[in-house]
Amino acid sequence: MAPITIGAVAAHFGRDLERSVAKVVGIIESARRDGVDLLVFPDASLGGYIGDLRSPDLTELPPVLATDGPEIAAIIAAAGDMTVCVGYAEVSDDGPDAARSGYNSPPRSGYNSAVCVSGDGILGTHRKVHQPAGESIAYTAGDRFTAFDTPVGRMGMLIDYDKTFPEAARAVAVDGAHVIAALSAWPASVTDRASRLPADRQSRLFDLYDAARAAENQVVLVSSNQTGVMGSLRFLGQAKIVGPGGEILATTRSKGGMATVTMDVETEITRARKVLHHLAERRPDTYVPAAPTGAGPVAAPQTLPTN
Repeated sequence: MAPITIGAVAAHFGRDLERSVAKVVGIIESARRDGVDLLVFPDASLGGYIGDLRSPDLTELPPVLATDGPEIAAIIAAAGDMTVCVGYAEVSDDGPDAARSGYNSPPRSGYNSAVCVSGDGILGTHRKVHQPAGESIAYTAGDRFTAFDTPVGRMGMLIDYDKTFPEAARAVAVDGAHVIAALSAWPASVTDRASRLPADRQSRLFDLYDAARAAENQVVLVSSNQTGVMGSLRFLGQAKIVGPGGEILATTRSKGGMATVTMDVETEITRARKVLHHLAERRPDTYVPAAPTGAGPVAAPQTLPTN
């Protein structure tokens, strides 16, 4: 494929849904003028994130939206020939998915979701699987990781805490994703916040996970994040694009803005995998989890494709 321009957004998106949609559309239009081909917005861009991780106020949750509703339609219309990933709260269905696993039964108000679109419609979706602290009080958990085809190549998406778990990024990488969009509303530490955001331990972990997930899978990772404050949470920013060797190619640091890079994704991944091809050299037959001392039973591992 030819080189593409990738943008990762760091910005604040609050509870005002109409304003959020207008802001997303405005950023898309600006990015198009700058020649951006793939644009990744933060988690919860349409209506904001919850205001407290430990004890979310269930009367002040983000508005839940239908994937085929007017808000997503507005993003599709604005996208045109661009590929755009955006996070939102997706309305829960009443079918098997809503009560499928017992993680969050009865169903909460919705899923913490992401959708990837172009002007042709929806290309892929993801429902956040891993839930930190009290997030399960507010949202129903997703249960799968999948890759999907887009005009800029095969992609996968992660939301927030998903990227803490190597298995999440690995699942979409072995499903053929060469680009992983990691959409976040990632705050500073809620228990031991530093006086300066760059010194916060969550700031360090956010960058560490981004680099590790890219390097271990030899893929391009596009990491977006919220900025500003929502309730008791102060978001870190730090949007970035990470190359397949784990190198940070562009970043907003703790400020709002857009990190952009123009690169030939396929060429860079081929170069990274020329000698050491991590996915091809895995030994899935040896990866049998053992329960640590004092821990309860370990669930059966997810079976991943071997391609």
